[in-house]
Amino acid sequence: MTGDQTGGPVALITGGASGIGAATARRLAGHGWRVVVADLDTTGAATVAEECGGRFVATDVASPDDNERAVAYTVEEFGRLDAAVLNAAVAGRCALHDFTPQRYRDTMRTDLDGVVYGLHAALPRMRQQGGGHIVVTSSIAGLTGSPDVFYATAKHALIGLVRSAAPLLEADHIRLNTVCPGLVDTPALASMRATLLAHGLLLADPDEVAAAIETVLADERTGRAWSIQAGRTAEPVEFPVPQLASR
Repeated sequence: MTGDQTGGPVALITGGASGIGAATARRLAGHGWRVVVADLDTTGAATVAEECGGRFVATDVASPDDNERAVAYTVEEFGRLDAAVLNAAVAGRCALHDFTPQRYRDTMRTDLDGVVYGLHAALPRMRQQGGGHIVVTSSIAGLTGSPDVFYATAKHALIGLVRSAAPLLEADHIRLNTVCPGLVDTPALASMRATLLAHGLLLADPDEVAAAIETVLADERTGRAWSIQAGRTAEPVEFPVPQLASR
């Protein structure tokens, strides 16, 4: 380990060049965290990292090797990894009417595989150091549904991943949670912003989501899906408990 091993806790944030990821990097850095911004957009990531006094690393989350490198770089620079915010995502590349296997895989390789690979990369380091916290960015589309069918499919899967894996990680003192934002005023919605507002829909500021992520990082619970809506306090969703049939 050759980097700065003193100071505040360390967070790796994927998809950190803009939107929710950038807001999270800025907020955490403003509250004493040391941050590594990971993104394919190296120009944007470098800008955010400079603003935060942190580092950036070029990362394609759809690549297992890139996720491993991002974690290794974080530890090399700062000596540890306290939190991984697995936030990178893309809008669906196809729907039912224009489905192709390639477009479908282009969606899932980022929105689902990228989180699985990030989780897999972070866990060994967190186990080695005695714990950590992983926050996955899902979506309100993962709790309800969306015309963006395969984006919603991936976001539903992320909630299932978190709820299933979290109990298995408690013995390692690793907390795993997901945040489920509604509509957020990010570059991804820029082309639809006027239409959404004209229909009376509220858009959350990215910093509202970043504040919720900070809240989740400070919370001791695990395996929760936190709903985040514009102007509302973030809160964990209460899922029904199924009753298993018995003879």
